[in-house]
Amino acid sequence: MSSTDKQRRLLEEIVVVDLTTFVTGGFATMMLANQGAEVIKVERPGVGDDSRYSGPPFVDVDDYEGSGRAAADEGESPYFWTVNYGKQSIELNLKKDEGIQALYDLVAEADVVVENFRPGTAARLGVDYETLQEYNDDLVYCSISAFGETGPWSDRPGYDLLVQGMSGMMDVTGYPDAPPAKVGLPQTDLITAMWSAFGIVTSLYNRERTGEGERVELGMLDAALPWLTKQAGKSFVGEETSRMGTKDPVLAPYQMYSTADGYLNVACGNQKLWEEFCAGIGREDLATDDRFETNSARVNNMDELEAELSDVLETKPTDEWVELLAEERGLPVGPVFDVDEALDNEQVNARGVVDSIDHPAAGEIPVIEHPLNYAEADAGFDKAPPLLGEDTVRVLQAVGYDDDRIAELVENDVIPEP
Repeated sequence: MSSTDKQRRLLEEIVVVDLTTFVTGGFATMMLANQGAEVIKVERPGVGDDSRYSGPPFVDVDDYEGSGRAAADEGESPYFWTVNYGKQSIELNLKKDEGIQALYDLVAEADVVVENFRPGTAARLGVDYETLQEYNDDLVYCSISAFGETGPWSDRPGYDLLVQGMSGMMDVTGYPDAPPAKVGLPQTDLITAMWSAFGIVTSLYNRERTGEGERVELGMLDAALPWLTKQAGKSFVGEETSRMGTKDPVLAPYQMYSTADGYLNVACGNQKLWEEFCAGIGREDLATDDRFETNSARVNNMDELEAELSDVLETKPTDEWVELLAEERGLPVGPVFDVDEALDNEQVNARGVVDSIDHPAAGEIPVIEHPLNYAEADAGFDKAPPLLGEDTVRVLQAVGYDDDRIAELVENDVIPEP
């Protein structure tokens, strides 16, 4: 079924006012944009979201007329793109009374507001839930912070690195003989973003049933802890957790091994797969070895198991093992790709996960589509990440501002010159 034959996108007609900066709120609202929501990103005049300038690398956008008056000398970061596809950008000075009033006018026509100020800041700016409810009584309002709005750490600032360290994530990442390691992605930012989007959508569903708005409040540390799963399970019964490299605390073999020319991940999640894997590598004897006969035995003898399997797997290159074990026998093994290989391979290309979209300043740019595919609805990004303030006039006109009112906002430094 082509997209033109499908029903409308599931969040079409939902309007989101995005007051966030950086990744956590940005990825949450981008998830909503991917499902059809109209996301209006409110940015500081002449500056915008700090992630616009997080780099290198940078892409030159200065040649585009109206592309953001205070772009960093280096240009704009493609990192910004990856959390802002499909949005609109409006520059608005919230330190001016007219700027706050313009925001209230936007909120009056919106369904959702998302902010990630430090606790107390939204109230000082006059953009807290209680204030905005006066302009929209069925509003869904999401507040994101590092540690939540209660507790002794609530006033602390926080970034992904800090929360990875304080959530136990770094303590179980890396190798036993090395210091704790940060996950290579902004993991707790993205975890929190997903919880935020989930909370917003469930609140919208509840509003459909009851007609009532809702406030969603969460902290990054709270959001990260449920993801400990296996490690938390061990801790709950008094067992010590530790860094294990690529090994798994409760499954074996479930780790990365060296091959003749690279690396291979082996994931035997049950006994049948283990026995078939032993046959596939020509080591049926390992399946009946007392040390490896059951999963619990293999977990208790991981180092010996690793030595046995490494001796075999290092005899062939990765591609040969993948063909022999994954393609011919249907076993869960796979290569370890670098980022370029992960973004460009036959499976990703067949699924159309990495596509392109036209950017008004940078030309055609890559876009990683989100993974939700519906039988009767459409999804996906239909707009490039916005240039700073490119939608300011259009958005204000949509809520009833005429040319004279817009000119007045420019004169009073509420918005930049169009």
